[in-house]
Amino acid sequence: MVSIPSLWLPILLSAVAVFVASSLIHMVLPYHKSDYKRLPSEDGVMDALRSFDLPPGDYMFPMANAGDMKNPAFVEKWSKGPAGSMTVLPKGPWSMGRNLSLWFLYSVVVGITAAYIAGRALPAGARYLAVFRFAGATAFYGYALALWQNTIWYKKNWMTTLKSNVDGLIYALLTAGFFGWLWPR
Repeated sequence: MVSIPSLWLPILLSAVAVFVASSLIHMVLPYHKSDYKRLPSEDGVMDALRSFDLPPGDYMFPMANAGDMKNPAFVEKWSKGPAGSMTVLPKGPWSMGRNLSLWFLYSVVVGITAAYIAGRALPAGARYLAVFRFAGATAFYGYALALWQNTIWYKKNWMTTLKSNVDGLIYALLTAGFFGWLWPR
């Protein structure tokens, strides 16, 4: 068994590598540019929504109360459309600093989780490939698989989810590589 504190170096270096890789993926590579579409009549839609002064949060429309799913009035409302979900962000300037800090912290948490799983399963001196498999599989779960829930339940585009899973695989491979390389001997 290997303790989490003894794995601080692969945890932090893999988080840095994932942070750099994700920055390059989203700023240099073009394949995420089609993840979101522009609203038709964007200004008109924004003007209409602005009049409601919606606080930041997640919204579903139409929203069903308990037992409404079979209620004819709700079914008609849903059938007429539009139906959807949306996240309203806070007003004001967009701050990447907070988001990037939280992303790095999340990458550290994924690294700690990979350290925990691999550290409980493998002894010091374990072979590179064994460490790579445990840390990589755990990191892949953390970076990729949870994204499927939003596609299954909230109809997020499958292609966007699959592209993000490719990103998650890259992040997992980087994490696995650092853990395999820096595993205590």
